[in-house]
Amino acid sequence: MQQVKKTKDYTIFQKHSGRYAVRGNDKQWIHGDEKARILLDESLIPAPLTKAPAPEAPAEGEGAETAAEQAES
Repeated sequence: MQQVKKTKDYTIFQKHSGRYAVRGNDKQWIHGDEKARILLDESLIPAPLTKAPAPEAPAEGEGAETAAEQAES
C-alpha cells in the first residue's frame, strides 16, 4: 500500500487495486460512513449521484375509470 496523505487524525493509503484504506492515529482501521466522509472531504472519491424519485403510476382504480369514461364517449 502506498501512503497518500497523513493528517493529525488519520492516514490514507491507496491499495494496489486502487481502493483506499483509512487508519486512525490509534492504529485502528476506519470503515463505513466515516471512511466515505473522509475520502469525500479529501476529494479522493466522487460524490455519489442521487437518483430522482420515480414518478408515481396511477392506481389501478383510476386507470379503469378512465377507460370506462373513454368508452362512454
